[in-house]
Amino acid sequence: MTRTIPGARTALDRLGALPMLPIVAGQTPIHEMPRLRTALGGGPTLLIKRDDAIPFGFGGNKVRKLAYVGADALASGADTLITTGGVQSNHARVTAAVAATLGMRCVLIANGTRPERPTANALLDALLGAEVRYVASREERNAALEAAADQARRDGRVPVTIPLGASTPLGAMGYVRAVGEMLAQVAPPDVIVHAGSSGGTQAGLVAGCAIHGIETRVIGVSPDDPATSIATRIRDIIVGMGPLLGVDGAVLAAARPIDVNDAFIGDGYGVPSDASREALQLAARHEAVFVDNTYTAKALAALMAAVRTGQIPAAATVLFWHTGGQVGIFA
Repeated sequence: MTRTIPGARTALDRLGALPMLPIVAGQTPIHEMPRLRTALGGGPTLLIKRDDAIPFGFGGNKVRKLAYVGADALASGADTLITTGGVQSNHARVTAAVAATLGMRCVLIANGTRPERPTANALLDALLGAEVRYVASREERNAALEAAADQARRDGRVPVTIPLGASTPLGAMGYVRAVGEMLAQVAPPDVIVHAGSSGGTQAGLVAGCAIHGIETRVIGVSPDDPATSIATRIRDIIVGMGPLLGVDGAVLAAARPIDVNDAFIGDGYGVPSDASREALQLAARHEAVFVDNTYTAKALAALMAAVRTGQIPAAATVLFWHTGGQVGIFA
């Protein structure tokens, strides 16, 4: 059964006309995970979509978002990209990579303590030439972001501030497009499971499923915030996507369920749990796939639990959308 929203053809045409940077080169692979399925005692067919294998900037879901957000910044005449995240932010690393390739300055507002010896994403930020400014808490990030933009303007620069995760209606277009990419590779899976926090990836996947008329259930697994707050964020992003796609944003947001699982946060953001450690090890030892304890291991742990408990029927096909983050293993 398919249910396509009114104006879906127009939406796909509008999507195809949006400028984007050429940083997502071709399709990312999809393949089965038969040995992981066996390790879980059987159950549904397990597929994986490898956005961790995007070549640009060490890959991950932020590349798809910044392909659109970066193109928009370039078209606006910007010469400085400013964004925010944690010390080990994947989004910050990809923003720094985009700025480097466009010849722009990059300022990152990182909540946390300046590391004595940068590792993982913090090391890559430095190698990419980003200026990193530190604040003590998440609550201080937005004010510091605006202060950095104001200072850049006083210095005669043209800054663009990019919200956390590039999770804006424009950034989410990366995953509307990605649904079409997936459908060119495989039949619609019954379920997609992925890691999600700032909401842009899930907003794009949910909207993309609606526009393409498929009934795939999209489950985002939270690494930090309660499901209700993330779901609200996702809904707001989808509503904002409407004008860009030439459809009613409220209709688009209501077309498919917004399903967020916050049962695998454990002791908090970036803190490994027993379930995430097991997922990390099983993925590596059975499929040579690397996930990280902050995001993707917790999402994979949720998938594994759903398989083991029979929440997902054995006849189903489940696609684990690997959103990257493997650089964090080296933090």
